[in-house]
Amino acid sequence: GMVQQEPAGAPGLAAAVGEAGAATAEVRLSRRRWVVVLLFSSYSLCNAFQWIQYGSINNVFVRFYGVSAFAIDWLSMSYMLAYIPLLFPVAWLLDKRGLRVIALAGSALNALGAWVKLGSLKPHLFPITVLGQVICSLAQVFILGMPSRIASVWFGSREVSTACSVAVFGNQLGIAVGFLVPPVLVPNVEDLEKLAYHISIMFFMTAGVATTLFILVIIVFKEKPPHPPSRAQALIQSRPTEEYSYMQSILRLLRNANFLLLMVTYGLNAGCFYALSTLLNRMVIHHYPGEEVNAGRIGLTIILSGMVGALISGIWLDRTKTYKQTTLVVYIMSLVGMVAYTFTLSLGHLWVVFVTAGMLGFFMTGYLPLGFEFAAELTYPESEGTSSGLLNVSAQIFGIAFTIGQGQIMDRFGTKAGNIFLCSFLFLGTVMTAFIKADLRRQQANLDNEQAVSKPPFNPCCAPANSSGQ
Repeated sequence: GMVQQEPAGAPGLAAAVGEAGAATAEVRLSRRRWVVVLLFSSYSLCNAFQWIQYGSINNVFVRFYGVSAFAIDWLSMSYMLAYIPLLFPVAWLLDKRGLRVIALAGSALNALGAWVKLGSLKPHLFPITVLGQVICSLAQVFILGMPSRIASVWFGSREVSTACSVAVFGNQLGIAVGFLVPPVLVPNVEDLEKLAYHISIMFFMTAGVATTLFILVIIVFKEKPPHPPSRAQALIQSRPTEEYSYMQSILRLLRNANFLLLMVTYGLNAGCFYALSTLLNRMVIHHYPGEEVNAGRIGLTIILSGMVGALISGIWLDRTKTYKQTTLVVYIMSLVGMVAYTFTLSLGHLWVVFVTAGMLGFFMTGYLPLGFEFAAELTYPESEGTSSGLLNVSAQIFGIAFTIGQGQIMDRFGTKAGNIFLCSFLFLGTVMTAFIKADLRRQQANLDNEQAVSKPPFNPCCAPANSSGQ
């Protein structure tokens, strides 16, 4: 599956030398790999927390700043909007400058945005909180495409999917904390001065954590391990750098029919998740007035159960390599969970909502790392940062469209109609997933290079020596 530019007059030479180099390279796992992925997960957590910290107490911020609910929704949607035009420049930077530069930029912007928000603790300073959120949304561009790249660069072929799940965990856990903590730290009190004090506690805590993580990234985060962790990674590292063309890589991805199908289906699923997360507070408060804390706990339930689903999916993929089958089953169950949540939300029993929300989260949130890893398989040896970035662009576009669309439908026809709107698109995504072919190029590269280890290295200059006397 690898497209290479070969020097004139030497057809096959560059490919043969690269494969020989990969076959003879020392493959070894680094002890630092778990530290790197956990540090990434931590600052990804902090950034995701800042995404949902407004939406999880939407009604409180509406009253504090004196703006509409739609304006607060846009604080969440700014993350989605910023990602779309900035994906390609950041993905190009990832390929040209590597993981460490991207990690430094993402963690620095995340800390800067958190400090800017501390200047918005008066009701008339809503534009300042918008600025801080926009800076955090820029940080997210340097974060979302990293999980599969970190997993491939640092982890062996038998743990790469688990590592990707752990990397995605941080983002999901951040959303979970974003649902749980703001309703506790910022109670819905009448006095605006007391409300400002509670908001300041949340903003100060966030800024302190973000700054600490930025300092740790400077000290700990390295570009890559001393030795490639897998044969597939050794093959990529043995490829001459001038051979890689970023624009050609994007064009190859956009000509890959299976990847295009995955890009649309991933966008539909993740877009539904973004809309559900952004509007969850409004939905729950509509049916259960005064239950801001439980609304946050329902969001927490969705994310925590999804993290369990993601971990189980990652371990399952590492052991079975059944990417297509697992993705399709999880997608179908996401649809079933969404239907169950839709028709139980208005029953008047919060415990039932907790159960159906947990079921929905287990599959819908658990699907996110599956999409990254399936894309890495379908598009190898293209950069994981580029394929993940395109998946995320699709997710952001659908996320904005679904959040606005569902919000408008809820205002006019109620929450059930808004959730049925999401169910219809999950059904479409399920049908499209069934048409994706399991072209597992990365697995094939690992198998080919493992077989090549037992063969003598290719010498492009000389014919093989006569071994009849040996």
